[in-house]
Amino acid sequence: MTSQSLSKSAEQGKEEESFLFRTARSPREALLQRLALGFIEFVGNRLALIGALIVIALILVAIFAPFIAPFDPNAQDLKTALQAPSHDHWFGTDEYGRDIFSRIIYGSRITLYIVTLVTITVGPIGLAIGAFSGFYGGVVDLVVMRITDLFLSFPSLILTLAFVAVLGPGLEQAVLAIALTGWPQIARLARVEALTIRKTDYVAAAQLQGASNARIIFNEIIPMCLPSVIIRITLNMASIILTAAGLGFLGLGAQPPSPEWGAMTSTGRQYMLDSWWVVTYPGLAIMVVSLAFNLFGDGLRDVLDPRSN
Repeated sequence: MTSQSLSKSAEQGKEEESFLFRTARSPREALLQRLALGFIEFVGNRLALIGALIVIALILVAIFAPFIAPFDPNAQDLKTALQAPSHDHWFGTDEYGRDIFSRIIYGSRITLYIVTLVTITVGPIGLAIGAFSGFYGGVVDLVVMRITDLFLSFPSLILTLAFVAVLGPGLEQAVLAIALTGWPQIARLARVEALTIRKTDYVAAAQLQGASNARIIFNEIIPMCLPSVIIRITLNMASIILTAAGLGFLGLGAQPPSPEWGAMTSTGRQYMLDSWWVVTYPGLAIMVVSLAFNLFGDGLRDVLDPRSN
């Protein structure tokens, strides 16, 4: 390498360093600095990076399931029923001769479907309710928080089962039941953040400028609550997966022949003594994905929440 190229690389290194650590010259540059430093910190956390890679792999597997799965997940072949893992069937077959590997691949779609729907439902609702309650305070806060406490007073799984009992079994009903029990945690977190933010100087300045309460809530309160809410939602994804799997295991979630991991574990438990693979691989899928979301959420917390450092 020539001295000229070495000098160029040294200059580039200085420019990168100056960009990351110099005083931001514009709001856009400040945002880019925060994103770059956050990315570097996140990548430096090996466990969080592993979790993120598993989550990305899950998304890719769900998208390209038809190209990855070697068999139709619902195709039955009783001649190959309960076949042990082999070259043809990597994870073996179930009691109907269906390829377990293919069913797990397609089951990732159901898992992401549940997590996505619950997240986009619970997040905005809990954030809006918590920000509204924390900003207004007084009687409004008292009423909203007592309703929230009523939901939180019951174990989430028991309350979810109660909602499913009313709504009936099914995938959509399970999603709605999980969402109905998930918003109070987000609302309480957003409310605590809003109680602190409403006393800040920039909120007082917005009020002096004549900004309406709705504008202050959506432009000042909610954006400041977002980091904590995003962390909480990400950490909750693991419990969403476990709850959905539990409902599927009890026959209250996705119905056969859907390749939902909890339902696969439930139907295979009667064969587990002689055919261990029927329940082992769906159970491992649930465990690995839940752990990945937990690791990913911990990494986001370290990046987005400075109080955790």
